[in-house]
Amino acid sequence: MTKKWDKSKLPSRHVTVGPARAPHRSYYYAMGMNEQDIAQPFVGVATCWNEAAPCNISLSRQAQAVKTGVKESGGTPREFTTITVTDGIAMGHAGMKSSLVSREVIADSVELTMRGHCYDALVGLAGCDKSLPGMMMAMLRLDVPAVFMYGGSILPGKFKGKDVTVQDVFEAVGQHAAGKMSDADLHELECGACPSAGACGGQFTANTMACVSEALGIALPGSAGAPAPYESRDQYAEASGRAVMKLLELKLRPRQIVTLKALENAATVVAASGGSTNAALHLPAIAHEAGLSFDLHDVAAIFKRTPYIADLKPAGRYVAKDLFEVGGVPILMKALLDGGFLHGECITVTGKTIAENLRDVKFPMDQDVVRTTSAPLSPTGGVVGLKGNLATQGAIVKVAGMKNLKFSGPARVFDCEEDAFKAVEKRDYKDGEVLVIRYEGPRGGPGMREMLSTTAALYGQGAGDKVALITDGRFSGATRGFCVGHVGPEAAVGGPIGLLRDGDIIVMDAEKGTLDVKLSEAELAERRKQWKPRKHDFQSGALWKYAQAVGDAEKGAVTHPGASAETHVYAEI
Repeated sequence: MTKKWDKSKLPSRHVTVGPARAPHRSYYYAMGMNEQDIAQPFVGVATCWNEAAPCNISLSRQAQAVKTGVKESGGTPREFTTITVTDGIAMGHAGMKSSLVSREVIADSVELTMRGHCYDALVGLAGCDKSLPGMMMAMLRLDVPAVFMYGGSILPGKFKGKDVTVQDVFEAVGQHAAGKMSDADLHELECGACPSAGACGGQFTANTMACVSEALGIALPGSAGAPAPYESRDQYAEASGRAVMKLLELKLRPRQIVTLKALENAATVVAASGGSTNAALHLPAIAHEAGLSFDLHDVAAIFKRTPYIADLKPAGRYVAKDLFEVGGVPILMKALLDGGFLHGECITVTGKTIAENLRDVKFPMDQDVVRTTSAPLSPTGGVVGLKGNLATQGAIVKVAGMKNLKFSGPARVFDCEEDAFKAVEKRDYKDGEVLVIRYEGPRGGPGMREMLSTTAALYGQGAGDKVALITDGRFSGATRGFCVGHVGPEAAVGGPIGLLRDGDIIVMDAEKGTLDVKLSEAELAERRKQWKPRKHDFQSGALWKYAQAVGDAEKGAVTHPGASAETHVYAEI
């Protein structure tokens, strides 16, 4: 028997109930719906499906399975899509300025679609780096019952008998430039590195944020694991559709799930897995949508106390498929819960707590992808926060797999990534230097580009541990080496990074968590008087608009006041 829903408190009553809504209902009849469909809750099924990259190409298929789950549970699914900007293709040129901006556009466009059509609940599917946090931000902003689902990772490629990812191709560009790789080998690698649909296979930003979705409790346990081509993803998608209908019954909403303790759980999982530094940007932004204060420093404090236990690329040996095959994110979370590093009482989209979800999970001892917290790869997390006179708002560095956690050397200053990449390509740098790439922050870029092309080229040239790099921009989750990002305040607002000159001695210590330049306060003050704002090349359009609105990386580079300024919530219209 079909459940009869009381729509008096659901947003969709505004487009489906009463004589005044006859014109609205006529549109639904035009699309093949019947009276029963219209009387049921409307569930938005949002995907970032497009033909931009393999990350997104399987999302449309998975959306159909979500819709089946919604229908079978008495709901009416309404599918829609939003954009993505794919970092792997945007990387290394001006296109990368669009990447972080796309996170806001995704959140905004999902919000507007849901508001405009008065949908009652949301299942969001995402595959690319910024689409995951963008979709999660929309869920928190709207606060209707919602379930997140990752589209899945790519299968590992093969090159000369070894598993490879797109990271290997970026690093091969540096090897090729240094004469260490032939044209034929580079071509063979590029043809075989990405053999299927799905997001980059290492613990880069997409897989990091997929782990976050389970740790926050807004995705079904285990749903982040299976690679994109696997049919089991469709079963998780169908289950996600059923789960969102259950949440409607329970009246369990995202802001009840994403609490400060849940955000601490998410940061813990990022650190334990050697995840992307970008999580220190996305977690504060997600918190902001819930009206919670959880900035870069809060994230860094958790990173500092969390053991690094998952041996995943780029620092380690394994890819997402390997983690899936030993039990997925629940295995990682089980190890952390047993070690006392997770808040087990946090509620999730299953209607149960983290501890209840993990109760029957057995940690497998016959594998070495994930260790126990008593025998970690290192005693503190794979990502470290830094602070000092060069970064009074903080900065972030990924230390997973790094042997030397201290670096000191003279600055070599570049005012954009292109100039730095040209110098690296020509090997126009010296061992021991600290390459500074500035005016690449949220406002100054605008768009806070990632620097994977430059860092990967350095690594490919064998200089990954011979030079360091700092920027007010970002680094890819695939970056390795002593690379410090999110330096704030950014150069565009007169931050200390904008006052540096060639030869200034920069001192970094990831053990103490410090980032300083050997200059007196008097010298910095004198340089600040001489500093003049620099005009970027985007004086109209979306990038101009973003630069006007965006805030500091320290707080998540957000573009609006957030839930703390709300007078009402969409879910309660």
